[in-house]
Amino acid sequence: MDTSTPPDDGCECEAATLQLHRVAIDTYRENVAYLHRDCAVYRAEGFQALSKVEVRANGGLILASLNVVDDTAIVDCGQLGLSEDAFALLGVPNGHPASICQAEPPSSIPALHRKIAGERLDREDFRAIVRDIAEHRYSKIELTAFVVACNQGELDREEVYFLSDAMTQVGRRLDWHEHPVVDKHCIGGIPGNRTSMLVVPIVAAHGMLCPKTSSRAITSPAGTADTMEVLASVELPFARLEEIVREHRGCLAWGGTSELSPADDVLIAVERPLSIDSPGQMVASILSKKLAAGSTHLVLDIPVGPTAKVRSMPEAQRLRKLFEFVSARLGLTLDVVITDGRQPVGNGIGPVLEARDVMRVLEHDPRAPNDLRQKALRLAGRMLEFDPDVRGGDGFAIARDILDSGRALAKMQAIIAAQGGRGFDHNAPALAPLSFEVAAAQGGVVIGIDNLQLARIARLAGAPKVQGAGVDLLYKLGERVEVGAPLYRVYAAYPADLEFARQASQRSVGFAIGSADELPHLFVEF
Repeated sequence: MDTSTPPDDGCECEAATLQLHRVAIDTYRENVAYLHRDCAVYRAEGFQALSKVEVRANGGLILASLNVVDDTAIVDCGQLGLSEDAFALLGVPNGHPASICQAEPPSSIPALHRKIAGERLDREDFRAIVRDIAEHRYSKIELTAFVVACNQGELDREEVYFLSDAMTQVGRRLDWHEHPVVDKHCIGGIPGNRTSMLVVPIVAAHGMLCPKTSSRAITSPAGTADTMEVLASVELPFARLEEIVREHRGCLAWGGTSELSPADDVLIAVERPLSIDSPGQMVASILSKKLAAGSTHLVLDIPVGPTAKVRSMPEAQRLRKLFEFVSARLGLTLDVVITDGRQPVGNGIGPVLEARDVMRVLEHDPRAPNDLRQKALRLAGRMLEFDPDVRGGDGFAIARDILDSGRALAKMQAIIAAQGGRGFDHNAPALAPLSFEVAAAQGGVVIGIDNLQLARIARLAGAPKVQGAGVDLLYKLGERVEVGAPLYRVYAAYPADLEFARQASQRSVGFAIGSADELPHLFVEF
C-alpha cells in the first residue's frame, strides 16, 4: 500500500476493501468501475484508466472497465463506483464492502490479433472470442477491433457458421420440448414494419408455438418491444414468460431479460454506433438469437428498396444464400422471403402510432393500413405452412380467416392481458401534444419515400423514448398528391424536439413527387 501523505481533503481508504457506490450513469451494456485518483488502492495496485478489473462482493464477481475520476462528488476515495449495469449485475446494496484487482487478459487476444491481421479463424478461435465477449473480458476498444476486423475482411461462410454456433452455445438455450417452434424476423431498416404484432396472434390462434422475444430500438424510431410496451409490459421474468407461452401459445416480449446469446447484446452495443451491419455479423446475430430461444423454424423477411438495408435483388439473393447455408449447418429450418422495402410499412412511425396501426388491423378498422395487413398475412401464411397439416400455398387463406374471424384479435387481447395489459384507445391514442405538418412543394404522384430520413425525423421528434412521438404518413407510393397537401404529420412532446424534427424535414422532406412512370421497380416474392 502507498503510505504517502493523503491529499488535503483527507481522502484515505484500505487497499483490500472499498465501499460500493452506485454511480447513476447508463453505460449501455458495458460494466464500468470508478476509482478516485487519490484512492490508496488505485495507487498501490498500479491501475490504469480503461484497464480491465475484477470486482468481488458477497461471493459475486463481475469484470469491468476502469475509469479514474478526480471529483469526490462522483466517487470518494473510500468508494468503488459502479455504473448502472455493473451495479445491477453484482446485486448487492449500496455501501456493501467490495474488493478490486487487475483482471487476467482475455485468453482469446491472440486470435483477435490474427483476425485483425486478416487471417481466417477456426471454430475454436471463435468460441474463445465469443466466450470472452460474453464474460465482459473485452474492453470497448477490443470489441471495436473485432467488429471492424470482421467487417473489413468479410467473414467467409464457414466463419459465419463458426461465429453463429459460438454465439448460440454461450448463454441460456431454451428447449420447449415441442416441434415445430416457429418465429419470424425481419433484418430491419423499414420504419413502421410491425408485422410481428399481427403474425404472432394469428399463428398462436392456429395453435403453433411462437415465443416471440423482440428487441428494443437502438437507432430506429421503434422496435417491436417498444411498440408492444404501449399495450402491455414487455420486461417480464423468464418464468412468467414461459407460463404465458404455455397458456397462450405465444408472447411479445423484450428479449433482454432472457440471457439468450448474451455476446450478441454486447456486440450490438458497438456495431450500432459505428453503423456496421456486415452480412456475416447480421446472420450470426439473428440466427444465434433464434436458436437460443428454442426456435426450430424461422421465416426471415428481407426487404429490398432504394433506402432499405438491402438495395438490389442480387444483394438480397447473396444474403439469402448465406442465411440458408448457416441455418442448414445449425439445424434450423428457414424460409426466406424477399419483400417490398421501398417505403415504410403502415402509416405510423413511433411506438403509439405503430400500436394504433396494429390494433386497427386486428379490429378491421376501415382506417387500417392495407399494406401492413397484407404483409402480415403473407408472412403468417408462410409460418403456418411449417405445420405439417397445412398444405403448401394454403397458409395465406388460413391466416386471413383467422384474422377476419376475430380469433387473432382475441388471442392478442389474451396475450396483452397476460403481460399486464395497459389501457389503449387506438381511436384517440395518447400522441405527443406538439405537432406540425410537412406539405408537398408540388403536385403529382409520390414516387419515392426515404425510409432513412423519415426514421431520422421520427427519432429527432423523440421516438421511441417518448412513446407518443413520431411521424404519421398521410400518403404512400403511387398516390396522387396536390401541391400544398400535407404529406405527413410530426408529433413531439418538447419544443426542442419539435424544432429538431422541423429542421430535419426542411433539409429533406423525405418524399419525391413526380409522374407514375418514375415509380421505382418492385422486388417481391409474394
